[in-house]
Amino acid sequence: MTVFLFKRLATFLATLVVASVLVFSVLELLPGNVAQVMLGETATPEAVAALERKLGLDRPAPQRYARWIVGLAQGQTANSISYDTPTAELIAERLRVTLPLAALAMGLTTLLALSLGIFAASRHNRLGDVGVMAASQIGIAIPSFWFAILLILLFAVKLQWVSAGGFPGWGGDDGGGLWPGLRSLLLPAVSLALVQAAILARVTRSAVLEVMREDFVRTARAKGLTRRATLWKHVLRNAMIPVLTVMGLQFANLIAGTIVVENVFVLPGIGRLVFQAIANRDLVVVRDVVMWLVAGVVVVNFFVDLLYALVDPRLKAGDA
Repeated sequence: MTVFLFKRLATFLATLVVASVLVFSVLELLPGNVAQVMLGETATPEAVAALERKLGLDRPAPQRYARWIVGLAQGQTANSISYDTPTAELIAERLRVTLPLAALAMGLTTLLALSLGIFAASRHNRLGDVGVMAASQIGIAIPSFWFAILLILLFAVKLQWVSAGGFPGWGGDDGGGLWPGLRSLLLPAVSLALVQAAILARVTRSAVLEVMREDFVRTARAKGLTRRATLWKHVLRNAMIPVLTVMGLQFANLIAGTIVVENVFVLPGIGRLVFQAIANRDLVVVRDVVMWLVAGVVVVNFFVDLLYALVDPRLKAGDA
């Protein structure tokens, strides 16, 4: 197990290094003048030269890369061109919305998907199984932004149970409070969870059905265990391995894939920050947000690997 964790940690660090090189290369080493792109075609040569000096573009590429990485590691990032604020502060402020939104959406996804997937597997080829699979196929086909609009029309416009958009804050200097904040994130979380729950339910059903065909399950049934007891005591733990893989990917996608939904609900999160930075040609913000998202995906998958070591007994007996 120690060797397994060491390999995963080495892969984690190597992935971050490669990703940082790629992000830096795409935004700063491709042909063209980054400062000219950010200021637009009408910018004067003097303004372009001043922005180049401000961004450090007059230094060699390796020096710029090293300075960027050290700054990210220390939390001392460059200032955004649009906001004149360090990007670390902007990202930290927007994460106060995006992370709770992603966590709430992931919680709803897990609750719905595991319940429906296990229900469908326990009623294989019966009406319940067919109904869940049909509903999941519809859920996969529906775009999250379209479902978000439907939720706004029903719960905000017609029933007027919640507001159509905006975020009141978590309390303190922002105003609002815990319940108003969660209430404003409920509809966005549901719209994000629909597609993810549909996918995860199908994966859960397939994983459970595959494990139920194994010899040890038949042995457990032959010893007198009921179908329900066999399912909960023996099947689910082994079926969770592929499910955890998909859950890790989904949580990472929820963090990185909130751009459209946050704009539909006018939420001040990471997605809206990226959208505004692209519209304002603020490549400093785009670069740092993309790197943060890459790091988030890698970290989530690293923790999924740690869960493997807890769920899969084979990893405790030897290397993976």
